[in-house]
Formats: sequence, C-alpha cells, structure tokens
Amino acid sequence: MKILIEIFGIVLVLAGLVFTAQSESYVGPQSSFMYSNPSWTMNGLMIILAGIIVLILDIIIRIVYHPNTNNK
Repeated sequence: MKILIEIFGIVLVLAGLVFTAQSESYVGPQSSFMYSNPSWTMNGLMIILAGIIVLILDIIIRIVYHPNTNNK
C-alpha cells in the first residue's frame, strides 16, 4: 500500500509536468486541445502541487508511524 501512494504521487507530478509542457507548446501535437492553452498551465501546476502534497504526506506518515527503531 505504501508503494502505491508513492507511485500515485509520482504519476501526478509527471502528469502535471506533461500538461504544463504541452500547454506551453513544448511537447505534443498542435492539434491537441491543451496545446498553447494557458488554462492548462494552471491545471498542470495544480496537479504537480497535488502530487507533491501526496509525496510529502507519505513521508510524514512513514516518519510518524514507522520511526527508526535502530537507536538502542
């Protein structure tokens, strides 16, 4: 389950990067509805932010619920 949360966060960040790059005309076909569309820049950035939040929460949960037990 933990790895799925990480994968989900990474996929969100990557999807947001693709959306942002396509909206800024860096990648993608010109026939795409996202190509050169400024509203998709904001959408992509929000998706990236959501992915970062998921990854940060995953790290916090790991620290809180699975502290390092090597300190004896």
